[in-house]
Amino acid sequence: MENDHLEQEEIFSQVLRAGRRTYFFDVRATKAEDYYLTITESKKFTHDDGSFHYKKHKIYLYKEDFVEFNEMLQSATDYILNEKGDEVISERHQKDFKKSSELEENSGTESFTDIKFEDI
Repeated sequence: MENDHLEQEEIFSQVLRAGRRTYFFDVRATKAEDYYLTITESKKFTHDDGSFHYKKHKIYLYKEDFVEFNEMLQSATDYILNEKGDEVISERHQKDFKKSSELEENSGTESFTDIKFEDI
């Protein structure tokens, strides 16, 4: 049964490469010749010996869910962009990234030195 599902012909396909991740958007046909969408995230993992493997996660999205899915996706992405803008802020993308808690620790006007009892 699952192999039948995997063997369904791709009607339309798009690929988004994003670093170690690749996203596949594939339109497929059901046995009744209706269309549905699969969204697959494939992430590459490299082992210490240089070999690698991929982990894949797949979402099946059917026409009856398109409108609500699109609305919720748009709402979530709008929220993120409104709250944080479209600039990427993370340790992975910015080597000098500091968390706000690190900034607060380093922003004090006083400087402290560790003193051991042996030093007194």
